[in-house]
Amino acid sequence: MMAEPLYVQIAAAVRQEILRGELLPGARVPSVREMAERWRCTVGTVQRAYADLAAQGLIESRPGQGTHVVGPPPEQDGPALRLATLLHRWEGFVLEMVRVGYTLEELETASRLVLDRWRALILAPTAPEGTTLRFAGSHDPAVAWIAERFPSLQGGAPLQVRFVGSLSGLIMLARREVELAGCHLWDEESDTYNVPFVRRLLPGKRVALLTVAHRRLGLLTPPGNPAGLASITDLARPGLRFVNRQSGAGTRIWLEAQLHRAGLRLRQLSPVGPEAQTHSEVARLIAEGRADVGVGIEGAARPFGLGFVPLTTECYELVIPNYVWQREEVQALAAWLSAEETRRAIAGLGGYETGATGAVRWVE
Repeated sequence: MMAEPLYVQIAAAVRQEILRGELLPGARVPSVREMAERWRCTVGTVQRAYADLAAQGLIESRPGQGTHVVGPPPEQDGPALRLATLLHRWEGFVLEMVRVGYTLEELETASRLVLDRWRALILAPTAPEGTTLRFAGSHDPAVAWIAERFPSLQGGAPLQVRFVGSLSGLIMLARREVELAGCHLWDEESDTYNVPFVRRLLPGKRVALLTVAHRRLGLLTPPGNPAGLASITDLARPGLRFVNRQSGAGTRIWLEAQLHRAGLRLRQLSPVGPEAQTHSEVARLIAEGRADVGVGIEGAARPFGLGFVPLTTECYELVIPNYVWQREEVQALAAWLSAEETRRAIAGLGGYETGATGAVRWVE
Protein backbone atom coordinates (compact mmCIF):
# COMPACT_ATOMS: atom_id res chain seq x y z
CA MET A 1 0.00 0.00 0.00
CA MET A 2 1.34 3.43 -0.91
CA ALA A 3 2.11 5.84 1.94
CA GLU A 4 -0.06 8.90 2.37
CA PRO A 5 1.38 12.15 0.97
CA LEU A 6 3.68 13.87 3.46
CA TYR A 7 1.43 16.89 3.90
CA VAL A 8 -1.42 14.53 4.88
CA GLN A 9 0.84 12.88 7.49
CA ILE A 10 1.86 16.26 8.91
CA ALA A 11 -1.74 17.45 9.17
CA ALA A 12 -2.76 14.19 10.84
CA ALA A 13 0.06 14.46 13.40
CA VAL A 14 -0.90 18.04 14.37
CA ARG A 15 -4.58 17.08 14.55
CA GLN A 16 -3.78 14.24 16.97
CA GLU A 17 -1.78 16.61 19.19
CA ILE A 18 -4.84 18.86 19.37
CA LEU A 19 -7.18 15.95 20.13
CA ARG A 20 -4.90 14.62 22.87
CA GLY A 21 -4.74 18.05 24.49
CA GLU A 22 -1.05 18.47 23.83
CA LEU A 23 -1.84 21.65 21.87
CA LEU A 24 -4.43 23.61 23.83
CA PRO A 25 -6.75 26.37 22.54
CA GLY A 26 -4.72 29.46 21.80
CA ALA A 27 -1.43 27.55 21.84
CA ARG A 28 1.09 28.48 19.19
CA VAL A 29 1.71 25.86 16.51
CA PRO A 30 5.32 25.43 15.36
CA SER A 31 6.16 27.80 12.55
CA VAL A 32 6.25 26.59 8.98
CA ARG A 33 10.05 26.63 8.96
CA GLU A 34 10.28 24.81 12.31
CA MET A 35 7.90 22.13 11.11
CA ALA A 36 9.76 21.80 7.79
CA GLU A 37 13.01 21.17 9.67
CA ARG A 38 11.28 18.67 11.97
CA TRP A 39 9.84 16.69 9.06
CA ARG A 40 12.79 17.30 6.74
CA CYS A 41 10.55 18.58 3.98
CA THR A 42 9.91 21.76 2.03
CA VAL A 43 8.14 24.81 3.43
CA GLY A 44 5.49 24.38 0.75
CA THR A 45 4.59 20.91 2.07
CA VAL A 46 3.99 22.27 5.58
CA GLN A 47 2.01 25.21 4.23
CA ARG A 48 -0.29 22.79 2.44
CA ALA A 49 -0.79 20.79 5.66
CA TYR A 50 -1.55 23.96 7.64
CA ALA A 51 -3.98 25.11 4.97
CA ASP A 52 -5.91 21.85 5.37
CA LEU A 53 -5.98 22.22 9.15
CA ALA A 54 -7.18 25.81 8.83
CA ALA A 55 -9.93 24.73 6.43
CA GLN A 56 -11.06 22.22 9.08
CA GLY A 57 -11.29 24.99 11.67
CA LEU A 58 -8.51 23.62 13.85
CA ILE A 59 -5.85 26.32 13.49
CA GLU A 60 -5.69 29.95 12.37
CA SER A 61 -2.93 32.30 11.27
CA ARG A 62 -2.66 35.62 13.11
CA PRO A 63 -0.67 38.41 11.41
CA GLY A 64 2.52 39.04 13.32
CA GLN A 65 1.66 36.36 15.89
CA GLY A 66 2.11 33.11 14.03
CA THR A 67 -0.31 30.17 13.83
CA HIS A 68 -2.42 29.11 16.81
CA VAL A 69 -4.93 26.43 17.78
CA VAL A 70 -8.50 27.60 17.51
CA GLY A 71 -10.46 27.27 20.77
CA PRO A 72 -12.28 25.94 22.51
CA PRO A 73 -11.06 22.55 21.24
CA PRO A 74 -13.75 20.43 19.63
CA GLU A 75 -14.63 17.13 21.29
CA GLN A 76 -13.08 14.14 19.57
CA ASP A 77 -16.54 12.73 18.84
CA GLY A 78 -18.08 16.08 17.95
CA PRO A 79 -19.88 16.22 14.59
CA ALA A 80 -17.76 19.04 13.20
CA LEU A 81 -14.45 17.37 13.94
CA ARG A 82 -15.68 13.96 12.82
CA LEU A 83 -16.72 15.44 9.50
CA ALA A 84 -13.49 17.41 9.15
CA THR A 85 -11.43 14.31 9.87
CA LEU A 86 -13.42 12.25 7.39
CA LEU A 87 -13.06 14.87 4.66
CA HIS A 88 -9.35 15.16 5.29
CA ARG A 89 -8.79 11.41 5.07
CA TRP A 90 -11.04 11.08 2.03
CA GLU A 91 -9.30 13.91 0.17
CA GLY A 92 -5.93 12.31 0.88
CA PHE A 93 -7.20 8.98 -0.49
CA VAL A 94 -8.69 10.60 -3.60
CA LEU A 95 -5.48 12.51 -4.24
CA GLU A 96 -3.42 9.32 -4.03
CA MET A 97 -5.78 7.38 -6.33
CA VAL A 98 -5.78 10.18 -8.92
CA ARG A 99 -2.01 10.36 -8.70
CA VAL A 100 -1.67 6.66 -9.61
CA GLY A 101 -4.03 6.97 -12.55
CA TYR A 102 -7.64 6.43 -11.48
CA THR A 103 -10.23 8.81 -12.91
CA LEU A 104 -12.82 10.66 -10.84
CA GLU A 105 -15.52 8.66 -12.62
CA GLU A 106 -13.89 5.38 -11.52
CA LEU A 107 -13.60 6.63 -7.95
CA GLU A 108 -17.23 7.72 -7.94
CA THR A 109 -18.39 4.34 -9.25
CA ALA A 110 -16.26 2.42 -6.75
CA SER A 111 -17.44 4.61 -3.86
CA ARG A 112 -21.07 4.09 -4.79
CA LEU A 113 -20.66 0.30 -4.94
CA VAL A 114 -18.87 0.16 -1.59
CA LEU A 115 -21.45 2.39 0.12
CA ASP A 116 -24.33 0.38 -1.33
CA ARG A 117 -22.84 -2.85 0.03
CA TRP A 118 -22.25 -1.41 3.49
CA ARG A 119 -25.66 0.24 3.55
CA ALA A 120 -27.24 -3.14 2.87
CA LEU A 121 -25.04 -4.76 5.50
CA ILE A 122 -25.85 -2.25 8.25
CA LEU A 123 -29.56 -1.85 7.59
CA ALA A 124 -30.52 -5.45 6.84
CA PRO A 125 -32.51 -7.35 9.49
CA THR A 126 -31.11 -10.49 11.04
CA ALA A 127 -32.52 -13.59 9.44
CA PRO A 128 -33.64 -16.47 11.69
CA GLU A 129 -31.78 -19.74 11.62
CA GLY A 130 -33.39 -22.60 9.78
CA THR A 131 -32.84 -26.32 9.50
CA THR A 132 -31.28 -26.06 6.03
CA LEU A 133 -27.70 -25.00 5.53
CA ARG A 134 -27.52 -22.06 3.14
CA PHE A 135 -24.38 -21.16 1.20
CA ALA A 136 -23.50 -18.02 -0.76
CA GLY A 137 -20.19 -17.11 -2.29
CA SER A 138 -17.78 -17.54 -5.14
CA HIS A 139 -18.55 -19.96 -7.92
CA ASP A 140 -16.63 -23.19 -7.65
CA PRO A 141 -17.31 -26.58 -9.30
CA ALA A 142 -16.08 -28.37 -6.18
CA VAL A 143 -18.71 -26.61 -4.06
CA ALA A 144 -21.40 -27.66 -6.53
CA TRP A 145 -20.08 -31.22 -6.31
CA ILE A 146 -20.16 -31.06 -2.50
CA ALA A 147 -23.73 -29.72 -2.51
CA GLU A 148 -24.90 -32.67 -4.61
CA ARG A 149 -23.51 -35.14 -2.08
CA PHE A 150 -24.20 -33.29 1.15
CA PRO A 151 -27.76 -34.64 1.69
CA SER A 152 -26.42 -38.18 1.91
CA LEU A 153 -24.32 -37.10 4.92
CA GLN A 154 -27.32 -35.76 6.80
CA GLY A 155 -30.17 -38.03 5.87
CA GLY A 156 -31.60 -35.73 3.23
CA ALA A 157 -30.80 -32.29 4.76
CA PRO A 158 -30.02 -30.06 1.77
CA LEU A 159 -27.25 -27.56 1.21
CA GLN A 160 -28.70 -24.61 -0.70
CA VAL A 161 -26.09 -22.94 -2.90
CA ARG A 162 -26.07 -19.46 -4.43
CA PHE A 163 -23.05 -18.33 -6.44
CA VAL A 164 -22.98 -14.56 -5.94
CA GLY A 165 -19.26 -13.76 -5.69
CA SER A 166 -16.88 -13.83 -2.73
CA LEU A 167 -17.58 -10.37 -1.34
CA SER A 168 -21.36 -10.60 -1.69
CA GLY A 169 -21.26 -14.00 0.00
CA LEU A 170 -19.43 -12.56 3.02
CA ILE A 171 -21.93 -9.71 3.25
CA MET A 172 -24.84 -12.17 3.17
CA LEU A 173 -23.12 -14.17 5.92
CA ALA A 174 -22.72 -11.03 8.05
CA ARG A 175 -26.45 -10.36 7.57
CA ARG A 176 -27.22 -13.97 8.61
CA GLU A 177 -28.94 -14.63 5.33
CA VAL A 178 -26.75 -17.73 4.98
CA GLU A 179 -24.80 -20.00 7.29
CA LEU A 180 -21.78 -20.56 5.05
CA ALA A 181 -19.86 -18.31 2.67
CA GLY A 182 -17.28 -19.37 0.10
CA CYS A 183 -14.48 -17.01 -0.82
CA HIS A 184 -11.00 -16.63 -2.26
CA LEU A 185 -10.37 -12.95 -1.55
CA TRP A 186 -6.74 -11.94 -1.92
CA ASP A 187 -5.54 -9.00 0.15
CA GLU A 188 -2.77 -7.11 -1.61
CA GLU A 189 -1.36 -5.44 1.50
CA SER A 190 -0.86 -8.63 3.52
CA ASP A 191 -0.53 -11.02 0.54
CA THR A 192 -2.96 -13.40 2.24
CA TYR A 193 -6.35 -14.86 1.43
CA ASN A 194 -9.67 -14.24 3.16
CA VAL A 195 -8.61 -13.41 6.74
CA PRO A 196 -8.39 -9.59 6.32
CA PHE A 197 -11.82 -9.51 4.64
CA VAL A 198 -13.39 -11.72 7.31
CA ARG A 199 -12.07 -9.41 10.02
CA ARG A 200 -13.49 -6.35 8.25
CA LEU A 201 -16.94 -7.81 7.62
CA LEU A 202 -17.31 -9.93 10.77
CA PRO A 203 -15.43 -7.83 13.35
CA GLY A 204 -15.04 -9.38 16.76
CA LYS A 205 -16.53 -12.71 15.67
CA ARG A 206 -14.91 -16.11 16.09
CA VAL A 207 -14.97 -17.62 12.62
CA ALA A 208 -13.70 -20.89 11.16
CA LEU A 209 -12.11 -21.00 7.71
CA LEU A 210 -12.55 -24.52 6.31
CA THR A 211 -10.35 -25.23 3.29
CA VAL A 212 -12.11 -26.66 0.25
CA ALA A 213 -8.97 -26.68 -1.90
CA HIS A 214 -6.23 -24.62 -3.43
CA ARG A 215 -7.12 -24.05 -7.07
CA ARG A 216 -5.22 -22.87 -10.11
CA LEU A 217 -6.30 -19.53 -11.56
CA GLY A 218 -5.21 -18.29 -14.95
CA LEU A 219 -6.12 -17.20 -18.46
CA LEU A 220 -8.86 -19.13 -20.23
CA THR A 221 -8.28 -19.17 -23.99
CA PRO A 222 -9.63 -20.91 -27.09
CA PRO A 223 -8.18 -24.40 -27.62
CA GLY A 224 -4.46 -24.28 -28.30
CA ASN A 225 -4.14 -20.67 -27.11
CA PRO A 226 -3.95 -19.29 -30.69
CA ALA A 227 -3.02 -15.77 -29.54
CA GLY A 228 -0.05 -17.08 -27.57
CA LEU A 229 -1.14 -15.39 -24.35
CA ALA A 230 1.25 -15.78 -21.45
CA SER A 231 0.64 -13.11 -18.78
CA ILE A 232 -1.69 -10.47 -17.39
CA THR A 233 -0.12 -7.77 -19.55
CA ASP A 234 -1.21 -9.62 -22.68
CA LEU A 235 -4.82 -8.75 -21.84
CA ALA A 236 -4.15 -5.19 -23.04
CA ARG A 237 -3.36 -6.26 -26.59
CA PRO A 238 -5.41 -4.19 -29.06
CA GLY A 239 -8.52 -5.97 -30.28
CA LEU A 240 -8.31 -8.85 -27.79
CA ARG A 241 -11.88 -9.47 -26.65
CA PHE A 242 -11.88 -9.87 -22.87
CA VAL A 243 -14.76 -11.16 -20.72
CA ASN A 244 -14.70 -9.74 -17.19
CA ARG A 245 -16.22 -10.96 -13.93
CA GLN A 246 -18.80 -9.04 -11.91
CA SER A 247 -17.83 -6.45 -9.32
CA GLY A 248 -17.13 -8.06 -5.94
CA ALA A 249 -15.98 -11.37 -7.42
CA GLY A 250 -12.72 -12.56 -5.87
CA THR A 251 -11.29 -13.15 -9.34
CA ARG A 252 -12.00 -9.56 -10.36
CA ILE A 253 -10.49 -8.16 -7.16
CA TRP A 254 -7.32 -10.18 -7.80
CA LEU A 255 -7.24 -9.19 -11.48
CA GLU A 256 -7.56 -5.46 -10.80
CA ALA A 257 -4.72 -5.66 -8.26
CA GLN A 258 -2.48 -7.45 -10.77
CA LEU A 259 -3.30 -4.97 -13.52
CA HIS A 260 -2.48 -2.12 -11.17
CA ARG A 261 0.86 -3.71 -10.33
CA ALA A 262 1.58 -3.95 -14.05
CA GLY A 263 0.69 -0.29 -14.62
CA LEU A 264 -2.55 -1.14 -16.44
CA ARG A 265 -6.24 -0.31 -15.94
CA LEU A 266 -9.38 -2.20 -16.82
CA ARG A 267 -10.33 0.58 -19.23
CA GLN A 268 -7.27 -0.31 -21.31
CA LEU A 269 -8.74 -3.75 -22.02
CA SER A 270 -11.43 -4.52 -24.62
CA PRO A 271 -14.36 -6.00 -22.63
CA VAL A 272 -17.19 -7.72 -24.46
CA GLY A 273 -20.78 -8.45 -23.48
CA PRO A 274 -22.15 -8.43 -19.93
CA GLU A 275 -19.90 -9.29 -17.02
CA ALA A 276 -19.84 -13.02 -16.28
CA GLN A 277 -21.22 -14.20 -12.95
CA THR A 278 -19.31 -17.51 -12.78
CA HIS A 279 -16.13 -19.15 -14.06
CA SER A 280 -18.26 -21.45 -16.19
CA GLU A 281 -19.91 -18.47 -17.85
CA VAL A 282 -16.48 -17.07 -18.74
CA ALA A 283 -15.55 -20.42 -20.25
CA ARG A 284 -18.82 -20.71 -22.19
CA LEU A 285 -18.44 -17.28 -23.80
CA ILE A 286 -14.94 -18.18 -24.98
CA ALA A 287 -16.03 -21.61 -26.22
CA GLU A 288 -18.83 -19.99 -28.21
CA GLY A 289 -16.37 -17.62 -29.88
CA ARG A 290 -17.86 -14.52 -28.25
CA ALA A 291 -14.66 -13.69 -26.36
CA ASP A 292 -10.95 -14.37 -26.79
CA VAL A 293 -9.83 -14.57 -23.18
CA GLY A 294 -10.96 -14.35 -19.58
CA VAL A 295 -9.56 -15.02 -16.12
CA GLY A 296 -10.86 -18.15 -14.43
CA ILE A 297 -10.04 -21.44 -12.79
CA GLU A 298 -8.64 -24.47 -14.56
CA GLY A 299 -11.62 -26.53 -13.42
CA ALA A 300 -13.89 -24.37 -15.60
CA ALA A 301 -11.65 -24.59 -18.67
CA ARG A 302 -11.51 -28.39 -18.85
CA PRO A 303 -15.20 -29.20 -19.50
CA PHE A 304 -15.21 -26.77 -22.46
CA GLY A 305 -11.92 -28.02 -23.90
CA LEU A 306 -10.31 -24.60 -23.53
CA GLY A 307 -6.67 -23.63 -23.23
CA PHE A 308 -5.43 -22.64 -19.79
CA VAL A 309 -2.43 -20.46 -18.85
CA PRO A 310 -1.76 -20.74 -15.08
CA LEU A 311 -1.07 -17.48 -13.27
CA THR A 312 -1.45 -18.25 -9.56
CA THR A 313 -2.80 -20.72 -7.02
CA GLU A 314 -5.49 -19.38 -4.72
CA CYS A 315 -7.05 -20.57 -1.48
CA TYR A 316 -10.79 -21.28 -1.54
CA GLU A 317 -12.34 -21.57 1.92
CA LEU A 318 -15.73 -21.90 3.54
CA VAL A 319 -16.30 -19.14 6.10
CA ILE A 320 -18.26 -20.47 9.06
CA PRO A 321 -19.16 -18.44 12.19
CA ASN A 322 -18.63 -20.27 15.46
CA TYR A 323 -22.35 -20.49 16.22
CA VAL A 324 -22.79 -22.39 12.94
CA TRP A 325 -19.62 -24.43 13.35
CA GLN A 326 -21.13 -26.15 16.39
CA ARG A 327 -24.00 -27.61 14.36
CA GLU A 328 -23.95 -31.37 13.81
CA GLU A 329 -24.28 -31.17 10.03
CA VAL A 330 -21.33 -28.75 9.77
CA GLN A 331 -19.16 -31.04 11.84
CA ALA A 332 -20.13 -33.89 9.52
CA LEU A 333 -19.20 -31.76 6.49
CA ALA A 334 -15.79 -30.89 7.97
CA ALA A 335 -15.02 -34.52 8.76
CA TRP A 336 -16.11 -35.64 5.29
CA LEU A 337 -13.91 -33.01 3.58
CA SER A 338 -10.91 -34.27 5.56
CA ALA A 339 -11.35 -37.83 4.32
CA GLU A 340 -8.78 -39.05 1.81
CA GLU A 341 -11.50 -40.31 -0.52
CA THR A 342 -13.07 -36.83 -0.67
CA ARG A 343 -9.71 -35.22 -1.36
CA ARG A 344 -9.04 -37.57 -4.26
CA ALA A 345 -12.49 -36.94 -5.72
CA ILE A 346 -12.07 -33.13 -5.63
CA ALA A 347 -8.59 -33.39 -7.15
CA GLY A 348 -10.11 -35.47 -9.92
CA LEU A 349 -12.31 -32.55 -10.95
CA GLY A 350 -9.18 -30.89 -12.34
CA GLY A 351 -7.24 -27.80 -11.36
CA TYR A 352 -7.30 -28.46 -7.61
CA GLU A 353 -4.59 -29.13 -5.05
CA THR A 354 -6.20 -30.93 -2.10
CA GLY A 355 -3.35 -31.46 0.35
CA ALA A 356 -4.97 -28.94 2.73
CA THR A 357 -8.61 -29.86 2.02
CA GLY A 358 -10.49 -30.11 5.31
CA ALA A 359 -7.95 -28.02 7.23
CA VAL A 360 -9.39 -25.44 9.62
CA ARG A 361 -7.96 -22.13 10.78
CA TRP A 362 -9.66 -19.69 13.12
CA VAL A 363 -10.11 -15.95 12.95
CA GLU A 364 -10.73 -14.42 16.35
